[in-house]
Amino acid sequence: MSNRWTVEEPREIAVEAAIDRVDVNLVSGQVNLVGTDDGPARVDVTRAGRTPVIVEVVDRTLVVRHNRLPRFPGVLWWIGQLRRRFRVDVSIGVPRSTAAYLRLVDGAVVVAGLRDDTEVDLTSGRITLMGLGGRTRAKVVAGPVEALGVDGDLTLKTVSGELVLADSSADRVEMTTVSGSVTCDLDNPHHRELRLHTTSGSVTVRVRADADLAVDLHTQSGQITSAFPLAGSERHGASRHRRGDLGRGTGKLWATTVSGSIALLASPVDEEGETPE
Repeated sequence: MSNRWTVEEPREIAVEAAIDRVDVNLVSGQVNLVGTDDGPARVDVTRAGRTPVIVEVVDRTLVVRHNRLPRFPGVLWWIGQLRRRFRVDVSIGVPRSTAAYLRLVDGAVVVAGLRDDTEVDLTSGRITLMGLGGRTRAKVVAGPVEALGVDGDLTLKTVSGELVLADSSADRVEMTTVSGSVTCDLDNPHHRELRLHTTSGSVTVRVRADADLAVDLHTQSGQITSAFPLAGSERHGASRHRRGDLGRGTGKLWATTVSGSIALLASPVDEEGETPE
């Protein structure tokens, strides 16, 4: 049975070979990667550009790549040729325990349901992460990143774009953007480490009212507001610094901005200890 396919038109491929990693290296398009509990890995190409897509299995790694990568993709993008020559829409289903690396120059990436390490590298576009475990890394130069229900160890970075994290119980979170906002809505963060940083955007963090966090908030020229009483407060010129412990202070929250505001919000907790919708 063949472990290599050249795709020049829409096609669905069932991959019978065992895999424990998927590598996607494409130029432009839409990539959906989903972890599943049944059946072999599968690749469904619903749109193919002028440049063929290669699907192959190499040493238990499922590889999905363009046959030829442009030497100067930025130039092609500028003259409007990138999408016409390389645009591809592909959906990939793999076992949940599969590790993943995805690289795309221009387009959108959605990754859901994986429990091993995931890394996404995008130049321009949008990244959406849902229900992931293990270690997750997502980086985009121009565009937003949205993470929903992500556990484990999470790092999100963008140069120009918004970062959003919701319904997360990740043990370690690092979110960094140069020009854009950071929004975090967290489950009860005990024994966790949260580092949030923007240069010219705002930071908004919502935690449960019974959170256990040591909080350190600092801005060079913005405003700081908190729904929790924070004992430590300093001001030097336009710079502001507030810190204090929520509950036992077993977790850590650092939030810093250069010219943006910081808001620490509280979500209510019902009698059963659950945060209501």
